[in-house]
Amino acid sequence: MSSAQNTLSDRTMVISGASRGIGLAIAVAAGRQGANVVLLAKTAEPHPRLQGTVHTAVAEIEAAGGKAVAVVGDVRGDEDVARTAATAVERFGGIDICVNNASAIALAPTEQLSGKKYDLMQDINCKGTFLLTQACLPHLRESPNPHVLTIAPPVNMNPHWLGAHPAYTLSKYGMSLLTLGFAAEYADAGIAANCLWPQTYIATSAVANMADGENLLSSSRSPEIMADAAALILSRPARTTTGQCFIDADVLTEAGVADLSHYGGGDHPQLDLFLD
Repeated sequence: MSSAQNTLSDRTMVISGASRGIGLAIAVAAGRQGANVVLLAKTAEPHPRLQGTVHTAVAEIEAAGGKAVAVVGDVRGDEDVARTAATAVERFGGIDICVNNASAIALAPTEQLSGKKYDLMQDINCKGTFLLTQACLPHLRESPNPHVLTIAPPVNMNPHWLGAHPAYTLSKYGMSLLTLGFAAEYADAGIAANCLWPQTYIATSAVANMADGENLLSSSRSPEIMADAAALILSRPARTTTGQCFIDADVLTEAGVADLSHYGGGDHPQLDLFLD
């Protein structure tokens, strides 16, 4: 989606897990509008089954017109997260946007889920969101339009979602609750904190690796729909846009985008998790 106004121009975004997928799309969309992007991701070397590294992501952002710096590290590590925030301040003079994108998923039933995978989801999803936001907050306070955006769902207490995969649901709702908590905690400071979730499955490696992944990909929209929705949210005034769980399609529709077909997914795209 093109815009005559580069509303993210010269703003600095810190984002986790953006070497591929939704995170990369958000980072590239920001770069296209002239943003500075600092990426924290573990993927320094090519993965045998997954495309993209933090370094190829930097190249894509710069090709789109932005400036970018890669920080190889783990969102679960205090030192790596602190180094990411420090890099943003050192290279670009501050932080305007914090995007909590890094996430782990394991949909195994409770009796089949290992403790290791349980810990991985809680640590990356909840602890990672907490640590990255915490590191950015002192600098967000200095921004004229500070935003925290977390890729997390609306908290839906329908027993279907509570029972489908309780450990994963807990970790994603944890991201949502932290973000809504930040919105309340920092309302007086004027720091916006919102969640963004896709209406449908998004064509990423996480979907491709699911059972029936090939069919799911054909009914999934492209990551660009999330990127375009994120850019719209992050361009709004922080004080009037906080404490919400946005759905990508709704954000675009409200902005006047009537036809979403160019994002793919066919006539009946697959509704995403946590949405009734």
